[in-house]
Amino acid sequence: MELKGLTIGIPKEIMQGERRIAAIPETVMKMVNDGAEVLIQAGAGTGSFYQDAEYVGAGAKIIDKAQEIFNRADIILKVKEPQFNQDVEKHEVEMMKQDQVLISFIHPASPSNHNMVQNLANKGVISFTLDGIPRISRAQAMDALTSMSAVAGYKGVLLAANRLSKFMPMTGTAVGMIKPSTVLVVGSGVAGLQSIATAKRLGAVVYAADIRPDAREQAKSLGAKIVDLGIPDEIAIGKGGYAQKLSEEWLAKERETLKDVVAKSDIIILSALIPNRMAPILLTDEMLKSMPAGSAVVDISIDQGGNCEATEPGKVVEKYQVSIDGTKNIPGMVPTSSTWMFAHNIYNYLVNLVKDGQVQINMDDEIIAETIVTRDGSIVHPGTLEAMNSNLMHNSCRVS
Repeated sequence: MELKGLTIGIPKEIMQGERRIAAIPETVMKMVNDGAEVLIQAGAGTGSFYQDAEYVGAGAKIIDKAQEIFNRADIILKVKEPQFNQDVEKHEVEMMKQDQVLISFIHPASPSNHNMVQNLANKGVISFTLDGIPRISRAQAMDALTSMSAVAGYKGVLLAANRLSKFMPMTGTAVGMIKPSTVLVVGSGVAGLQSIATAKRLGAVVYAADIRPDAREQAKSLGAKIVDLGIPDEIAIGKGGYAQKLSEEWLAKERETLKDVVAKSDIIILSALIPNRMAPILLTDEMLKSMPAGSAVVDISIDQGGNCEATEPGKVVEKYQVSIDGTKNIPGMVPTSSTWMFAHNIYNYLVNLVKDGQVQINMDDEIIAETIVTRDGSIVHPGTLEAMNSNLMHNSCRVS
C-alpha cells in the first residue's frame, strides 16, 4: 500500500490538439490497489478512447471541475506542462497549492516555459519533469521521453509528407520517372531512428546526422546515408550515451557541414536533444533559405526550444516557401498508443517517488535528482537555471 492516504489528481489536458491522458484504467486500478484515491476530470480520457465509466470501474472518482481536482489532490499527474485554461480563464499553476506535487513533461529549459516554471516555484509546488529521466537500466520503465520520441519520430515524417509538394517515393508516370524525395534526419536517437525507418518505408532517400558514433551506426543499419559531422567522440558523447552540449565553435562546424545536404533536402526532421538543456540551433535562417521551395521541416525538438531558428512553438509557419512545423504535442496525434505507454511510464515514476504514503525526495536517487525542477520555493533544475541565465544575457546584449 505504497500510496495509502494520498489523493492523485488527473485533470483533462488543455493544450490545443492534445488527446492524451496521464492514466488509463489499468494504471488507475494499480494506484487504487496501492491505497490511493484517484480523481479524474470528466471526459479526460475520451480523446484517447477511454470512457469515464471505465475509470469508475477501475476505482476512480469522476470530478467535473478541474479546480476541484487541484484543490483536493496531493499529487497531480499530467502529460503536458501547465497551461492557461481558457474554460475557467485561469492558468493551471494558479489552481495549484503549496507543497502539491506535479509530475509531467515540464520541459523547463525551454524559454517559452521559464515564466511558468518560476510561477511553480513561487507557488511552492514540488515539480518533476519526465524529460529529465536518466538513461539507466533502473529507469527504463519510467522513460516517457523515449516512449514519446518513438511516436514523434513516426508521426513527424507523416506530417512532413502531408505538407510536401511532391511524391516521397520514386514514381513512374506516363511522361517519365519522378525522383524520390530526399529526407534529412538530424539526431539519430529514438525519434530520429523512427523517422529514418518511416521515411525509408515511404520510399525516400534518407540522410542522417548525429554526433555520436553508436547513433550513426544504428541509422546506417536502417539504410540511411550518414553525414559525417566531424565532431570528436570525446566531445560528442555525454552521460548515459546522450549527446553532449557543444561549444558554439563546434556547433558552427556542425552547421557548416550540414549546409550541402540541407540545400537538397525536401524534408528535414529535427530531433537533436541534450538532456535537461535547451536544444541546439542547427538549422539557421540562412540554411532554410537554401532548401527547395515546397519543402517541409518538422522540429520534434521544439519542447526544448527547437533545432530550427525559425520554428515557432506550437505553430506551423511558412518561411522562404518552406513549411516549419513546431507542433508541441505530436505524440498526442497518435493518442491510443502514446497514452498506453505514457500511463505506464508515469505510474512507474510515481511508485519510485512515493514510499509508505510519503513523497520521498531522495537526492541520492539519480532519477529524482535529474528530474526535480522546483522545491521549497526555488528552481533547482540546473539546465533550467543555465537556460534562464543565458536568456537574460542574450536579452541584455540585445538591449545594449
